[in-house]
Amino acid sequence: MPLPNRVAPDGGLLAAPARGLLLGNRGGRFHDPQTRALPRRIQASRQWICCVLSFKNRRRPVWSRGYTELFFCDEVTALAAGHRPCMECRRADALAYRAALVEGLGWSETPLFPAIDRLLDGERRDGRAKRLHRLPAEALPDGAMIADEGRFLALRADAALPWSPAGYVGRQTRPTGMVSVLTPPASLAALARGYRPLWHPSAHPAP
Repeated sequence: MPLPNRVAPDGGLLAAPARGLLLGNRGGRFHDPQTRALPRRIQASRQWICCVLSFKNRRRPVWSRGYTELFFCDEVTALAAGHRPCMECRRADALAYRAALVEGLGWSETPLFPAIDRLLDGERRDGRAKRLHRLPAEALPDGAMIADEGRFLALRADAALPWSPAGYVGRQTRPTGMVSVLTPPASLAALARGYRPLWHPSAHPAP
């Protein structure tokens, strides 16, 4: 049985056999290394990051006594859940994300990443529940993820792509009007100012 270590766009954890494009963690270990059951906690700290699958040939057993390893279908999923690029293994992406966020939010100074983590923490959750943001669909950038009648939809060009743990399944017309947005506003600002997230191959051909 696969571990419940796949991250859904709403930040929830589920067990799925499909291999994701990115690894990540939430600041440390919050699972029980003995039972390896679905944890009741949702994080070890506010530092929710997404990383590459392989870095400097490091090897580690998953869900042992280290941090709680999590896996994402793609970066669009990770951003929706409230994660950001890792500064160690994805330094160029992390700096590009921060620069786009600063420009998008109109900040005059560039913050350290702990300040961004505090901002994202307030935007991604309400207690243990996922915080949704009601926004007009027409104003959302490509890479935004919305919740729609029990489904997760990623927005790209004129399409909405239904999400699954193994990738996107089909295409439908992009919605209009007010929608429930999963992606935190800070990450929406980064996407709007040109940050290019990693998409699962099922989202292609690119528009």
